[in-house]
Amino acid sequence: MNQNIKMILFVVILGTITSVLLIGMDLVTKERIIANEEALLKSAVLNANEVSYTFTNIHDIFAEEVEVIESEGLTLYLHTESGNISYVFEGGGVWGPIIGMITLAPDFETIVQITILQQEETPGLGGIVADPLYLANFVGIKMVPTIEINKDPASNKPNEVDAITGATRTSSSFETILNDNYTLHLDAWNSYNE
Repeated sequence: MNQNIKMILFVVILGTITSVLLIGMDLVTKERIIANEEALLKSAVLNANEVSYTFTNIHDIFAEEVEVIESEGLTLYLHTESGNISYVFEGGGVWGPIIGMITLAPDFETIVQITILQQEETPGLGGIVADPLYLANFVGIKMVPTIEINKDPASNKPNEVDAITGATRTSSSFETILNDNYTLHLDAWNSYNE
């Protein structure tokens, strides 16, 4: 009996120490994680507009180069020199959320760049959705009337992009995410410009 009490006491003490350490690490790193996520977002906007920066001056450069627009509860990023507009898109992929940054030309139709900030798709298949070589296929593609990610590369129209081979569900999800977010942000952009 005495041995069982010692074992339970040991487990309780070890569990308490471990919990305190984990909570402490969460508190210590939370601000750093938020700062890194903010820098990642800002770097996506600056990279799309070919603006040079370092991680020590990224916040200053971003403030000089980009106007942050709040409209209808959404955030848009206007590069003041080029007129390009960026926004964060998010939606459900096959295995988890796909979050990215899309930058559109001043016509708010033509894709300048897409960057994936987070995704949980299958590596080597759906995970290709984050590959810069795949995303380069979207440059110059029109978002109107809706973007289409298809399986037939011979029939690409101005609003069509090739699907990811072997990842039909991810391609379909990505198409839906881009179109749904575009509709919302187009309304916000039009509201801002009224």
